[in-house]
Amino acid sequence: MSGRHAGPYAEPEGPEQRHPWWKVMCLSGLDYFSTLGYQPGIAALAAGVLSPIATVVLVLVTLLGALPVYRRVARESPHGAGSIAMLERMLPFWRGKLFVLVLLGFAATDFLITMTLSAADATAHIVENPHVADLVKGSRVPITLVLLALLGAVFLKGFTEAIGVAVTLVASYLALNVVVVAVGLWHVVAAPHVVADWTHALTAQHGNPMLMIAVALLVFPKLALGLSGFETGVAVMNHVEGDPAEPEERPVKRIRGTRKLLTTAAAIMSVFLITSSLVTTLLIPQREFAPGGSANGRALAYLAHEYLGDGFGSVYDLSTITILWFAGASAMAGLLNLVPRYLPRYGMAPHWARAMRPMVLVFTAVAFLVTWIFDANVDAQGGAYATGVLVLITSAAVAVTLSAHRAHQRGSTIAFAVISAVFIYTTGANMVERPDGVKIGACFIAGILLVSLLSRLWRAFELRVTRVVLDDAATHFITDVRGSKLRFVSNEPEARDAAEYREKLQQIREDHDIPVEEQVIFVEVTVRDPSEFESELTVCGELMHGEYRVLTMESASVPNSLAGFLLHVRDRTGRQPNIYFEWTEGHPVVHFLRFLLFGVGEVAPITREVLREAEPDRSRRPRVHVG
Repeated sequence: MSGRHAGPYAEPEGPEQRHPWWKVMCLSGLDYFSTLGYQPGIAALAAGVLSPIATVVLVLVTLLGALPVYRRVARESPHGAGSIAMLERMLPFWRGKLFVLVLLGFAATDFLITMTLSAADATAHIVENPHVADLVKGSRVPITLVLLALLGAVFLKGFTEAIGVAVTLVASYLALNVVVVAVGLWHVVAAPHVVADWTHALTAQHGNPMLMIAVALLVFPKLALGLSGFETGVAVMNHVEGDPAEPEERPVKRIRGTRKLLTTAAAIMSVFLITSSLVTTLLIPQREFAPGGSANGRALAYLAHEYLGDGFGSVYDLSTITILWFAGASAMAGLLNLVPRYLPRYGMAPHWARAMRPMVLVFTAVAFLVTWIFDANVDAQGGAYATGVLVLITSAAVAVTLSAHRAHQRGSTIAFAVISAVFIYTTGANMVERPDGVKIGACFIAGILLVSLLSRLWRAFELRVTRVVLDDAATHFITDVRGSKLRFVSNEPEARDAAEYREKLQQIREDHDIPVEEQVIFVEVTVRDPSEFESELTVCGELMHGEYRVLTMESASVPNSLAGFLLHVRDRTGRQPNIYFEWTEGHPVVHFLRFLLFGVGEVAPITREVLREAEPDRSRRPRVHVG
């Protein structure tokens, strides 16, 4: 028999809406594709005339590193939990939970800074447009806040609406970029001297090709923003449509669709990165990329105005502004898929954290705060953005390396280990170059750890049992009880010999004046993983030594398991159960900490408190006796 209780996690989640993979690609690719708004300028500023070569290095790392890693993540974590879930499975108990919380801190850094940085960059395109520059001068922060509010409003409306907007924005933006890049390439072909000038500058500044490649490898970490979007791609893969006939634990069609999503996005972006870097480096004077220059953070927009006129340039600006504004949608989608999968399940967030609209309001409010702190400055947030992106990709590379090793796939293990080494180097170099990113990430991590700890303390006495399942023997024990009352004895299993049960039963009968003719059932709970918050109980009945009825179960917490079991027995039999305990020696604070960390401690009072919160009606509450 089985039963459910109306705890905060007992309710099944509603069905998720599914969409064709290319539509979800438009949503997850918003962040990725929108980097064309600033990536060519960042590359030119970081690498100078080496920008196209450094960009080729970036593309090779994307296609040969990040893409294979995340294609495997999609196969091994097909429900939108990403690489974090893979690492969680490999690191059990509190160690795994803390590691996941740290990674969630970096994920929050990546996704929230994506929202604020993209909105701030969209604002920069607004205030630098020659038609409106005078009207909006000095309004960066208010405009950015309005853009973030509008982004939140779209998600309050619904996820399907967000995908519809994403498809329109991505299609129009990529089409406009095709025009700008094609015109730029035509001008390069029409004026061969620009290529000669570029190659001459390369030779003059860097000498031989090997030195050029070496320098490009050194500056590559500064281009790491061009790797964004992969973690989001797997975080939203649960929205990719699959085959309803396939088992949910192995949705082959959804995995295949997500891998198409990742590959297509990487291929499209690789072409744009190389061609845009080439035309912007060859056609835009280097001084214009510097802070204050006309091409700073908007290199392709500069070419659009320069070669296609202010009319087309303004259309391009508008498209860039809208996609940069809505690039935060992919980040918001990632947060809405990741955070509710972990924090509520760990007991480290309120139960409403699984609902979309409240979380949209929370994330929007945090984005407002970040924007105000950084004064809507794009450059000030770039370090944190790159750090979040690289830490997540590095953790994913390490996760698939460990996965391949556990599967005894020697070739894949070596390949992924090499990829991991590349990303570890890139992440380390970025942290040394831009330590502000680590500091900002540390603030997000500290915030998540603090909120998680407070939530776990606040919710310590919640009923966490979502389901109780009894085997046939256990069902027989509770429905065929000899005596006037249902009597259970909590027993901590040790030797489990006849003497243990005989002595325990004799003591309980003496302490509570239970007549010999009254039948007593022992209940034993074994704690497996105390770091888990919610649990499903499977109760098994055993007849020990031919005379002692014993119910056994495994759970994350002894008091919660006992409380959930007693409530189930009451509902199953219609009788009010009684449970008997012995006092435990020791300081109550120490016992409370043992309960929080290890699921044990002073069981009797905590069991009663859990029952009191779960059942306010004293007349229906199972009774706790301590002797």
